[in-house]
Amino acid sequence: MKIGLIGAGNMAGALARGWGEPVLATDSGSGRAAALAEDLGGEAVASNRELAERADIVVLAHKPAQLEGVARDAAPAAKGVISLLARISLDQLGAAYPGVPVVRVQPNTPAAVGRGVTLLAEPAEEPLAGHAHELFERVGIVVRVPEGIMDACAACSGVGPAYWALVAEAWADAAIRRGIPGPIAQRLVTETMAGSAELLRSLDHDTLALRRGVTSPGGTTARGLAALERHGVRAAFAAAMDDVLGAA
Repeated sequence: MKIGLIGAGNMAGALARGWGEPVLATDSGSGRAAALAEDLGGEAVASNRELAERADIVVLAHKPAQLEGVARDAAPAAKGVISLLARISLDQLGAAYPGVPVVRVQPNTPAAVGRGVTLLAEPAEEPLAGHAHELFERVGIVVRVPEGIMDACAACSGVGPAYWALVAEAWADAAIRRGIPGPIAQRLVTETMAGSAELLRSLDHDTLALRRGVTSPGGTTARGLAALERHGVRAAFAAAMDDVLGAA
Protein backbone atom coordinates (compact mmCIF):
# COMPACT_ATOMS: atom_id res chain seq x y z
CA MET A 1 0.00 0.00 0.00
CA LYS A 2 1.51 3.31 -1.10
CA ILE A 3 1.30 6.07 1.52
CA GLY A 4 1.41 9.74 0.56
CA LEU A 5 2.25 12.40 3.16
CA ILE A 6 1.05 15.93 2.51
CA GLY A 7 3.37 17.79 4.85
CA ALA A 8 6.78 16.58 5.97
CA GLY A 9 7.25 18.13 9.40
CA ASN A 10 8.13 16.54 12.73
CA MET A 11 5.10 14.26 13.01
CA ALA A 12 5.21 13.14 9.39
CA GLY A 13 8.91 12.40 9.73
CA ALA A 14 8.39 10.43 12.94
CA LEU A 15 5.73 8.30 11.30
CA ALA A 16 7.70 7.69 8.12
CA ARG A 17 10.74 6.63 10.11
CA GLY A 18 8.61 4.41 12.32
CA TRP A 19 7.07 2.72 9.29
CA GLY A 20 10.56 2.34 7.83
CA GLU A 21 9.51 2.22 4.22
CA PRO A 22 9.50 4.61 1.25
CA VAL A 23 6.67 7.16 1.11
CA LEU A 24 5.55 9.84 -1.26
CA ALA A 25 5.72 13.30 0.30
CA THR A 26 5.08 16.96 -0.42
CA ASP A 27 5.80 20.12 1.53
CA SER A 28 5.08 23.83 1.16
CA GLY A 29 8.61 24.70 0.08
CA SER A 30 10.64 23.78 3.17
CA GLY A 31 12.63 21.03 1.46
CA ARG A 32 11.68 18.55 4.18
CA ALA A 33 9.89 16.25 1.74
CA ALA A 34 13.07 15.82 -0.27
CA ALA A 35 15.11 15.19 2.89
CA LEU A 36 12.60 12.60 4.07
CA ALA A 37 12.61 10.89 0.68
CA GLU A 38 16.40 10.81 0.68
CA ASP A 39 16.47 9.23 4.15
CA LEU A 40 13.88 6.56 3.39
CA GLY A 41 14.28 6.00 -0.31
CA GLY A 42 10.88 7.51 -1.12
CA GLU A 43 10.03 10.41 -3.38
CA ALA A 44 9.28 14.11 -3.01
CA VAL A 45 6.33 14.72 -5.33
CA ALA A 46 5.83 17.95 -7.26
CA SER A 47 2.19 18.58 -6.29
CA ASN A 48 -0.52 17.45 -3.90
CA ARG A 49 -2.66 16.45 -6.88
CA GLU A 50 0.05 14.11 -8.19
CA LEU A 51 0.56 12.66 -4.72
CA ALA A 52 -3.17 11.94 -4.38
CA GLU A 53 -3.23 10.28 -7.79
CA ARG A 54 -0.32 7.99 -6.96
CA ALA A 55 -1.01 7.17 -3.30
CA ASP A 56 -3.45 4.54 -2.04
CA ILE A 57 -3.92 6.56 1.16
CA VAL A 58 -3.28 10.27 1.59
CA VAL A 59 -2.11 11.28 5.09
CA LEU A 60 -2.77 14.93 5.89
CA ALA A 61 0.17 16.21 7.95
CA HIS A 62 0.07 19.86 6.92
CA LYS A 63 -1.06 22.85 9.02
CA PRO A 64 -4.79 22.74 9.90
CA ALA A 65 -5.35 26.18 8.37
CA GLN A 66 -4.31 24.77 4.99
CA LEU A 67 -7.17 22.24 4.89
CA GLU A 68 -9.26 23.85 2.16
CA GLY A 69 -6.33 24.91 -0.01
CA VAL A 70 -4.78 21.44 0.06
CA ALA A 71 -8.13 19.75 -0.51
CA ARG A 72 -8.77 21.77 -3.69
CA ASP A 73 -5.78 20.02 -5.24
CA ALA A 74 -5.91 16.61 -3.57
CA ALA A 75 -9.62 15.83 -3.15
CA PRO A 76 -10.46 15.12 -6.81
CA ALA A 77 -7.88 12.30 -6.93
CA ALA A 78 -7.84 11.04 -3.32
CA LYS A 79 -8.96 7.46 -2.70
CA GLY A 80 -8.85 7.62 1.12
CA VAL A 81 -7.71 10.27 3.58
CA ILE A 82 -6.23 9.90 7.06
CA SER A 83 -6.04 13.24 8.83
CA LEU A 84 -3.50 14.13 11.53
CA LEU A 85 -4.83 17.70 11.69
CA ALA A 86 -5.43 18.99 15.21
CA ARG A 87 -8.95 20.27 15.92
CA ILE A 88 -10.25 19.49 12.43
CA SER A 89 -13.43 17.44 12.87
CA LEU A 90 -14.72 14.58 10.76
CA ASP A 91 -17.49 16.87 9.50
CA GLN A 92 -14.92 19.42 8.34
CA LEU A 93 -12.87 16.70 6.67
CA GLY A 94 -15.95 15.32 4.94
CA ALA A 95 -16.84 18.78 3.64
CA ALA A 96 -13.33 19.29 2.29
CA TYR A 97 -13.15 15.79 0.76
CA PRO A 98 -16.72 15.04 -0.37
CA GLY A 99 -17.31 11.44 -1.35
CA VAL A 100 -13.86 10.35 -0.11
CA PRO A 101 -13.51 8.02 2.91
CA VAL A 102 -11.90 9.97 5.76
CA VAL A 103 -10.46 8.93 9.13
CA ARG A 104 -9.20 11.21 11.88
CA VAL A 105 -6.17 10.21 13.97
CA GLN A 106 -3.78 11.93 16.37
CA PRO A 107 -0.42 10.16 16.82
CA ASN A 108 2.58 11.27 18.86
CA THR A 109 6.28 11.41 18.05
CA PRO A 110 7.45 8.22 19.86
CA ALA A 111 6.07 6.56 16.73
CA ALA A 112 9.56 7.16 15.34
CA VAL A 113 10.86 4.38 17.64
CA GLY A 114 7.77 2.15 17.51
CA ARG A 115 6.37 3.36 20.84
CA GLY A 116 3.76 5.85 19.67
CA VAL A 117 0.23 6.37 20.94
CA THR A 118 -2.31 7.05 18.19
CA LEU A 119 -5.86 8.20 18.86
CA LEU A 120 -8.44 7.11 16.28
CA ALA A 121 -11.72 9.04 16.33
CA GLU A 122 -15.01 7.16 16.35
CA PRO A 123 -17.19 6.85 14.39
CA ALA A 124 -14.73 5.86 11.69
CA GLU A 125 -15.36 4.73 8.15
CA GLU A 126 -14.52 1.13 7.30
CA PRO A 127 -12.52 -0.34 5.68
CA LEU A 128 -10.28 2.75 5.83
CA ALA A 129 -10.41 2.74 9.64
CA GLY A 130 -9.12 -0.83 9.64
CA HIS A 131 -6.26 0.12 7.35
CA ALA A 132 -5.47 3.11 9.59
CA HIS A 133 -5.55 0.95 12.71
CA GLU A 134 -3.16 -1.55 11.15
CA LEU A 135 -0.87 1.18 9.81
CA PHE A 136 -0.51 3.00 13.13
CA GLU A 137 -0.25 -0.19 15.17
CA ARG A 138 3.03 -0.71 13.37
CA VAL A 139 4.43 2.29 15.25
CA GLY A 140 2.87 1.74 18.70
CA ILE A 141 -0.63 1.35 20.10
CA VAL A 142 -3.95 2.62 18.74
CA VAL A 143 -6.68 3.83 21.09
CA ARG A 144 -10.14 4.35 19.61
CA VAL A 145 -12.01 7.21 21.30
CA PRO A 146 -15.28 9.07 20.67
CA GLU A 147 -14.61 12.12 18.54
CA GLY A 148 -16.15 14.33 21.24
CA ILE A 149 -13.14 13.74 23.51
CA MET A 150 -10.51 13.63 20.77
CA ASP A 151 -9.09 17.08 21.51
CA ALA A 152 -8.86 16.37 25.24
CA CYS A 153 -7.13 13.05 24.61
CA ALA A 154 -4.69 14.74 22.22
CA ALA A 155 -3.93 17.30 24.94
CA CYS A 156 -2.75 14.33 27.01
CA SER A 157 -0.90 12.03 24.61
CA GLY A 158 -0.03 14.32 21.73
CA VAL A 159 1.84 16.86 23.83
CA GLY A 160 3.01 14.25 26.33
CA PRO A 161 6.51 13.61 24.94
CA ALA A 162 7.41 17.28 25.40
CA TYR A 163 6.06 17.25 28.97
CA TRP A 164 8.01 14.06 29.68
CA ALA A 165 11.16 15.72 28.35
CA LEU A 166 10.63 18.82 30.48
CA VAL A 167 10.12 16.73 33.62
CA ALA A 168 13.27 14.72 32.80
CA GLU A 169 15.22 17.94 32.28
CA ALA A 170 14.06 19.46 35.58
CA TRP A 171 14.75 16.22 37.43
CA ALA A 172 18.24 15.89 35.96
CA ASP A 173 18.98 19.55 36.70
CA ALA A 174 18.05 18.98 40.34
CA ALA A 175 20.43 16.02 40.47
CA ILE A 176 23.23 18.00 38.82
CA ARG A 177 22.75 20.77 41.38
CA ARG A 178 23.58 18.22 44.10
CA GLY A 179 26.84 17.21 42.44
CA ILE A 180 25.90 14.38 40.07
CA PRO A 181 27.69 14.75 36.70
CA GLY A 182 25.31 15.66 33.88
CA PRO A 183 25.64 12.49 31.77
CA ILE A 184 25.11 10.28 34.82
CA ALA A 185 22.12 12.32 36.00
CA GLN A 186 20.52 12.21 32.56
CA ARG A 187 20.99 8.47 32.25
CA LEU A 188 19.65 7.80 35.74
CA VAL A 189 16.54 9.88 35.06
CA THR A 190 15.87 8.51 31.58
CA GLU A 191 16.29 4.85 32.53
CA THR A 192 14.30 5.29 35.74
CA MET A 193 11.45 6.84 33.78
CA ALA A 194 11.54 4.07 31.16
CA GLY A 195 11.60 1.32 33.79
CA SER A 196 8.86 2.97 35.81
CA ALA A 197 6.65 3.21 32.72
CA GLU A 198 7.07 -0.53 32.14
CA LEU A 199 6.34 -1.26 35.79
CA LEU A 200 3.23 0.92 35.71
CA ARG A 201 2.03 -0.92 32.61
CA SER A 202 2.50 -4.25 34.40
CA LEU A 203 0.39 -2.88 37.27
CA ASP A 204 -2.47 -2.10 34.87
CA HIS A 205 -1.75 1.65 35.15
CA ASP A 206 -2.34 1.68 38.92
CA THR A 207 -0.26 4.71 39.94
CA LEU A 208 -1.16 4.35 43.61
CA ALA A 209 0.12 0.77 43.67
CA LEU A 210 3.42 1.87 42.14
CA ARG A 211 3.85 4.71 44.63
CA ARG A 212 3.00 2.43 47.56
CA GLY A 213 5.57 -0.06 46.33
CA VAL A 214 8.31 2.56 46.58
CA THR A 215 7.21 4.71 49.51
CA SER A 216 7.80 3.98 53.18
CA PRO A 217 5.98 6.17 55.73
CA GLY A 218 8.23 9.07 56.67
CA GLY A 219 11.00 7.87 54.33
CA THR A 220 12.93 9.68 51.64
CA THR A 221 10.41 8.95 48.88
CA ALA A 222 7.56 10.23 51.06
CA ARG A 223 9.44 13.46 51.69
CA GLY A 224 10.18 13.91 47.99
CA LEU A 225 6.55 13.29 47.01
CA ALA A 226 5.36 15.76 49.65
CA ALA A 227 7.69 18.40 48.22
CA LEU A 228 6.38 17.84 44.70
CA GLU A 229 2.79 18.14 45.92
CA ARG A 230 3.63 21.20 48.01
CA HIS A 231 5.19 22.93 45.02
CA GLY A 232 2.21 22.30 42.78
CA VAL A 233 3.00 19.45 40.41
CA ARG A 234 -0.71 18.56 40.03
CA ALA A 235 -1.75 22.18 39.56
CA ALA A 236 0.94 22.65 36.91
CA PHE A 237 -0.31 19.72 34.83
CA ALA A 238 -3.94 20.81 35.24
CA ALA A 239 -3.04 24.31 34.06
CA ALA A 240 -1.15 22.92 31.07
CA MET A 241 -4.17 20.83 30.04
CA ASP A 242 -6.48 23.84 30.39
CA ASP A 243 -4.16 26.07 28.38
CA VAL A 244 -3.79 23.55 25.55
CA LEU A 245 -7.55 23.04 25.27
CA GLY A 246 -8.18 26.76 25.55
CA ALA A 247 -5.79 27.60 22.71
CA ALA A 248 -7.35 28.75 19.46
